[in-house]
Amino acid sequence: MKIKGFLKDVTGAMRVTNARRNLIAEASSANLYKDPIRELCAELHPEATHVRVTRVEDASPTARTFTFEAVDGEVLPPFQAGQYVSFELEIGETLTTRPFSISSAPFQARTGENPFFQVTIRTSRPGEGFVAPWFYENVKVGDEFTCHVPFGFFFWEPLRDAEHVVALAGGSGITPFHSMAAEIAHGTLDCDLTILYGSVSPDDVILGDDLAEIAAGCDRVKMVNVFSGKDVELPEGAEAGFITAELIEKYTEGKPSDGNTSYFVCGPLAMYDFVAGELEKLEVPFRRVRMEVFGAPRDVTKAEGYPADAEARTVKLTVKRGIQEDVIDASTLEPIAVAMERAGIKNRTRCRSGACGYCRCRVLDGEFFVPAVGDGRRFADKQYGYVHACSTYPLTDMRIEVPII
Repeated sequence: MKIKGFLKDVTGAMRVTNARRNLIAEASSANLYKDPIRELCAELHPEATHVRVTRVEDASPTARTFTFEAVDGEVLPPFQAGQYVSFELEIGETLTTRPFSISSAPFQARTGENPFFQVTIRTSRPGEGFVAPWFYENVKVGDEFTCHVPFGFFFWEPLRDAEHVVALAGGSGITPFHSMAAEIAHGTLDCDLTILYGSVSPDDVILGDDLAEIAAGCDRVKMVNVFSGKDVELPEGAEAGFITAELIEKYTEGKPSDGNTSYFVCGPLAMYDFVAGELEKLEVPFRRVRMEVFGAPRDVTKAEGYPADAEARTVKLTVKRGIQEDVIDASTLEPIAVAMERAGIKNRTRCRSGACGYCRCRVLDGEFFVPAVGDGRRFADKQYGYVHACSTYPLTDMRIEVPII
């Protein structure tokens, strides 16, 4: 059946091809292609963000707040109040990462002439880690870092959490609640927040002046310091002792068991078992408890389920990356991620608590232990031999396979 005639019909495709070639030849050599969806995804979820320190301030006698802005040409990705940032660090020959809760409010990374975020870091006691003291003592204005942000699920979600939140904090665990309080005061977080902050003495309070100022200017934020030290002269409105069930109930609207209050917990690892027991006494529904934990246990031998016959010793860890295999020393008292970092082997660690799964790797051979508190593996991972390197302790010589980075 002819449409425009035989010759026109059979040569139509050729004419279209020639016309296309002519248009291409006459077109500009500049790349005018735009993919707005891809550009938006890159801005919201960048593989990495490069930042520069613009301010360092004391937040207490033992803690400092570091302000970061994006380097030229980059944009800080948005985050939720309560999330954390993971920094890539090179300390001596060690390549490591560390997560720190963001202490500033999300709106401060989106508005103003110089958007920023802040982390507040407390120097550790001797023998309790080396990264926080290094950061505290060495990082200065002008230093640049590669970081990954945001991470974590420790934020208020209206579909999941109650409108009233009681925050139970200890030590540097106050930092995510400072972020939440500032965001509430700004009017961009729609919940009520009561903070019970446990410290030894008034000199030990981190970000105390900032939090007091926020609470004084916002009736949706209440700040209660709880001091456990002996012979402490209590400031007005403060409580003595520890964050007990009685104290939690005192600052809860209604009964804790009725489910109308969400309890967010952040602080030292030793605090978690105690607070969990106090919340259990109050019969708080499981869905109303949110806990944020950073880091592996300081003494894995005390973790529930740790083999009684396991010995503290050095074993051999074979790390397979593609066709390359490296044999390194690993301590049975440290996660295998730490052994790789000491050997300069890159591995994606973000949370360092066994939760995020970025350091997921496959065990080819050997025995290991994963503490229940840091076991964020999926059921299928357990079935097929996958572990999170940041929360896996070798018990014997091991062979693992990690992604090539």
